[in-house]
Amino acid sequence: MRKIGVLTAGGDAPGMNAAIRAVVRFGIYNNINIVGIKNGFRGLVEGDSVEMNLSSVADIIHRGGTVLGSARSKEFIEEEGFQKALKNIKYLGIDGLVTIGGDGTLNGALALGRVGIPVVGIPGTIDNDLPYTQYTLGFFTALTTVLEAVEKIRDTSSSHSRTNVIEVMGRNCGDIALYAGLA
Repeated sequence: MRKIGVLTAGGDAPGMNAAIRAVVRFGIYNNINIVGIKNGFRGLVEGDSVEMNLSSVADIIHRGGTVLGSARSKEFIEEEGFQKALKNIKYLGIDGLVTIGGDGTLNGALALGRVGIPVVGIPGTIDNDLPYTQYTLGFFTALTTVLEAVEKIRDTSSSHSRTNVIEVMGRNCGDIALYAGLA
């Protein structure tokens, strides 16, 4: 492979920038050009990309979100949009793709893989709801954030002799709530 694309799609999760940085650094040290696809599969459909190098990933691992941007793309799911994405992969000279994201992202990667595009999927979602991986990027940061909030609200609850209900994110999985409750 001479050129690899990397994208983040769906909701952002802590650790996505570190994963992007790892892909770029791996590519550079193995003489592989890395193309960042902006705004996930929407960027793939629109051909919105940027060449990445060491300076483009310097000082990004401590930042939240994703430096490439992230978006959901209904157009990519439809045949016409999917074909545009395939044409852009060819036009950009991308030999393989690294996708970072959750369920929708990995389903998009699977669709590309089924038509012969080599794809690596990195599970990145705070929900921790992807099978075949023990923990996803972002899960422990989300859990830590919930634990800090619970610790703070506990003090206020005790002071006022009140009970609180804490609602957390987690899609259909519930791991954030379960792990926070256990902690």
